[in-house]
Amino acid sequence: MRLFNTTSIEPSVHFFEHSRRPLPGNIMFNALHLSESIMLAVNPRVTIDVIKGVLRAAKDTRQIVILELALSEMSMDKGYTGLTPSTFVERVDRAAKKVGWYGYVLHADHITVKKGTENELEKVRQEINARVNAGFSSYAIDTSFLFDRKALNVKDQLKKVLETTIQLFEFIKERMGGKQFAKEGEVGEIGITELTTAEEAIFFLEKLRERGIDLDCLAIANGSKHGVNVDAEGRIIPQLGINIERTVEISKMMKSKGFKTGIAQHGITGTPFHLIESEFPKGPINKGNIGTFWMLLVWDLLQVFDPELYKTIFDWVTEEYRKTNVPKIKTFTNYSKYGIRVFFDELENLDRELRDAIQAKTYAETLMIFRAFGMRQTAKKVYDYIIKEEIDY
Repeated sequence: MRLFNTTSIEPSVHFFEHSRRPLPGNIMFNALHLSESIMLAVNPRVTIDVIKGVLRAAKDTRQIVILELALSEMSMDKGYTGLTPSTFVERVDRAAKKVGWYGYVLHADHITVKKGTENELEKVRQEINARVNAGFSSYAIDTSFLFDRKALNVKDQLKKVLETTIQLFEFIKERMGGKQFAKEGEVGEIGITELTTAEEAIFFLEKLRERGIDLDCLAIANGSKHGVNVDAEGRIIPQLGINIERTVEISKMMKSKGFKTGIAQHGITGTPFHLIESEFPKGPINKGNIGTFWMLLVWDLLQVFDPELYKTIFDWVTEEYRKTNVPKIKTFTNYSKYGIRVFFDELENLDRELRDAIQAKTYAETLMIFRAFGMRQTAKKVYDYIIKEEIDY
């Protein structure tokens, strides 16, 4: 049942209801630069039905969303989801056609460089090529692992981080051939205990700007971490460690230096939505990544609608990744993502009733996230900006 009336002939709705290529992320961020909202970025690892549920919620509430997968999730050799860049794009396109909503940015999340060797960089360039050819409209270069903790000053600490980030963004620009796209960088490795400093963030942005690279989003180490923690019964332990004070400090410093860059907040799955609604600075944080949440949603429904398949996946994960004195449910929660590729065919062929349930629950949860993120008819704001600036994409 449709909960919202979308029969209006409002131009922005008409615009995004009709087939078009993914919205360039920089257009979205420019249009929403002064709005007090966090843009939802969804990592839909499991089934097309999560994407359909998200897009239905976006259409009914007139929102733009970001659909993304990281290099670890999706790669030319299928990552741990069983998806390549092209098959992920095909999946998103099928969902958009079914729902009738093209208000989305296609983001290549966490294109990660861990060692910076030429062999690794060549593989990364091949992965970037695959994403460009598939039609991605936003790219995140993550070279945070190259931060030199032995160096005594910020310049030397970030030397390799900057060199590699610049090299890869210049490569993307060349490969995009004049097409617009969003740029996200990472100056602090997500999950480490040391928080990114304002000095590090500003130095990083200034050196990129000197090379003609202005970031739309900056990921920082602010106390978040990927995934979730659960107790012995499998209940998610709320993540309350995100340092809002440091996040705001860096955001204010960026603004004072003339940067329009916002903070890309990773590791939100474990953060209660009511705390995001009440505590997170919306606008300074302009992108919120949610990935594990949707996977756990599918597992929860699988337990009820197809307990036999759930047990098969659960048993495989807990046997493959078992650790002494660790409850099986914790092992499953932490490592179940690696079962997605192994059971790809089974997850692609779920029965209709379960698929409908996934869409319905995803729809409801997405509406709550829109509210928590402060998103209000972002599609209209983006459309108005496109018309005002006479943008043709």
